[in-house]
Amino acid sequence: MSKPERSLQLWLPALAHVEPGHPLREWLPRADRLPDGGVGYLGGLGEHFPGVDTGVPAAAITREFLAGDAGDDTWLSADPAWVQPDMNGVRLLACGRMNLDMDEAQALAEPLRPVFGEAGMQLELSTPDHWHLRLPADTPLPGFAAPEQALGEDLAQHLPQGPEGRRWRVLLNDIQVLLHQHPLNARRQARGQSPVNSLWLWGGGRLPPSSASELADVVSDDLLLRALAARAGLAWQARTPDAIAAAAAGRLIDLQDLPAGELASRWWPALQPLLERRAVVLHFASGERWWHKPRHRWRFWRGAGR
Repeated sequence: MSKPERSLQLWLPALAHVEPGHPLREWLPRADRLPDGGVGYLGGLGEHFPGVDTGVPAAAITREFLAGDAGDDTWLSADPAWVQPDMNGVRLLACGRMNLDMDEAQALAEPLRPVFGEAGMQLELSTPDHWHLRLPADTPLPGFAAPEQALGEDLAQHLPQGPEGRRWRVLLNDIQVLLHQHPLNARRQARGQSPVNSLWLWGGGRLPPSSASELADVVSDDLLLRALAARAGLAWQARTPDAIAAAAAGRLIDLQDLPAGELASRWWPALQPLLERRAVVLHFASGERWWHKPRHRWRFWRGAGR
């Protein structure tokens, strides 16, 4: 079965995280199974925005969206992050969502600017939680993993490797030393907040041409998704119950970053009426997809809750 056109699109967390008894589980047996779609964060984006893959120049796209000055420069995302050592290495526990205000971000960035300056790079604080590096045009860039690929895993598995990656590994080590020593982190931890003790470098490259999308519009709190929508000429809205409740055919509702329990407790009152009155594609971050039409809710013989 081909992908239905102009259906409402729900982008959901990985199916394995949706426990038995979750209200979403009750709807799946009644829906029609579709071929699997894109897996993971970048794979899911690639379903709707042609050309988005592991090499997407996310830094230039998001910088253009936030500041409008990406131009022809080469950019690299340098998002504030929290890493923590354990018995098996150092793990990335959070990235780009550190709840910084601009004063805190400026304080953390101050000792880093000379380090980047010596390397010929200019640090730009596009928002408190999203930083960018403007690089010399001829800067060779190794492969950098997106945060979604590295969260919860040992950093050593995702840092640039080989001789070309050594420069970046040394730079990252210097950054971590400076941030670990920063007095702001002691104050954050005293308030029960996570320290900002690293930056995650990823999404390097130059601004690509804009591309079209089959979507009508987007509801999301994700920066890259909103930036891609804007470049495709699509309207976007912040994720709110009202924006979800008003969704029509062609809209993408981005919920893939939420815990499944929060979907059930906070968002289900807005989602259930959509399933009852709209044709909806349910696309889980793990790739599984179903197509649910309003009349499908009467398919009791398919074993609801299976």
